[in-house]
Amino acid sequence: MKLNYRWVVFCLCEFSVSVAVCPDTFAQSQARPTRVLEPLAAKLEPSRKVVYKSWGPRDLELHVFEPEGHDAATDRRPCFLIIHGGGWTGGQPRKFYTIADHYAKKGMLAISLQYRLIDAKAGVTVFDCVKDGRSAVRWLRAHARMLGIDSKRIAVSGGSAGGHVALGTAVFENSPAVDESTDNLSVSCVPDLLIPLNPVIDTSANGYGQGKIGERWQALSPLHHVKRGLPPMLICHSTGDTVTPYVGAARFVELSKAAGNDCQIFTFEGGRHGWFIFNLDHYAALLRVMDDYLKKHNFISQ
Repeated sequence: MKLNYRWVVFCLCEFSVSVAVCPDTFAQSQARPTRVLEPLAAKLEPSRKVVYKSWGPRDLELHVFEPEGHDAATDRRPCFLIIHGGGWTGGQPRKFYTIADHYAKKGMLAISLQYRLIDAKAGVTVFDCVKDGRSAVRWLRAHARMLGIDSKRIAVSGGSAGGHVALGTAVFENSPAVDESTDNLSVSCVPDLLIPLNPVIDTSANGYGQGKIGERWQALSPLHHVKRGLPPMLICHSTGDTVTPYVGAARFVELSKAAGNDCQIFTFEGGRHGWFIFNLDHYAALLRVMDDYLKKHNFISQ
């Protein structure tokens, strides 16, 4: 039987790749969203877990995936930190174990981050989520020799709210609002490269998160804090995202380029929020784009 195909186009700057998708399969995936990475992540375990911060009686951990043959005493490998999403209220490090495992196999020391989630009773807010991301990068840089990583090749990625936390490591100025009082502020929390995935980038009423952050939403809106001197950045986003609208990401890129930054956008035409977690072909295509960007900036060679 002959099948007709719907074409889905992936665009990165002036380059594009088209992938044929059977319309019946496409319609089914839209009707019954299955998170295809979850069963893959369930089979993975990190090499170890390392405490990077304590908050009251609770320890926050880095879930570390070491590349084969890693020798912390002599290696100085690039580091890849991935931050899960969940609207700052849910999710866990295992959500992105597949991505961490992928980059460990590419020779990086890859880490999935545990961070605090909103908890009204405990007084945890979105500001604390951002603080944890910034603390984690500072901890990695300060302990680079112990971990066997290159302190000048730390890449940070994250999806949705995790993408917001990733952006928060770079766009906000040091202040008590976003920096833990116990952090050593002489150690930079700004990564050397960023790859936010469908990030919360505009926390105004036109974006996502205003209701969760409250009246101080603008203090945590990356779109409202674009500045010169941001690290190289590739934002990956889908045009059909109704949770964190694509227009905010496109505007951020426009403003960032105008400020003199190296900021690009990979656009998936159509696709719901977090499109790549529902389709293995789309996930593989995203990884290829991320790989190419990391190769371009000498974080990986393969």
